[in-house]
Amino acid sequence: MDLHVNDSLVIPDTELSWNFSRSSGPGGQHVNTSDSRAELSWVIGASRVLSPWQRERLLQKLASRLVSGAVVVRASEERSQWRNRQIAMDKLALLVSKALAPDAPTRKATKPTRGSQRRRLNAKSNRSVTKQLRQKPGRD
Repeated sequence: MDLHVNDSLVIPDTELSWNFSRSSGPGGQHVNTSDSRAELSWVIGASRVLSPWQRERLLQKLASRLVSGAVVVRASEERSQWRNRQIAMDKLALLVSKALAPDAPTRKATKPTRGSQRRRLNAKSNRSVTKQLRQKPGRD
């Protein structure tokens, strides 16, 4: 089953590699006999569906998640292997789409408005008056 990341990117099933192992968590006696944890890996450098720009971007953005050049996603939330496979595919699709998304624009620093400065100074002076009223009266 091919992995649809977005409208322009579909990762073919031949580029995806699955591993299954025993999962921890709920399942009772059944969990000791079935391989329900799904591990999905995809080698980014060997992918034929990526443009050079996409490949470079993914290798840069997912550098901390790469294991021997492959991005690995694990899913063991459910008791069913089939459901864990679906979750792993969704996780990989989300991971790749976020990595390929354009960066957010950098914030442009602006000066505080005159009104906000005035409100801040008024709040400071009010606080100062409140604290002065807490002091013991002086002997005059």
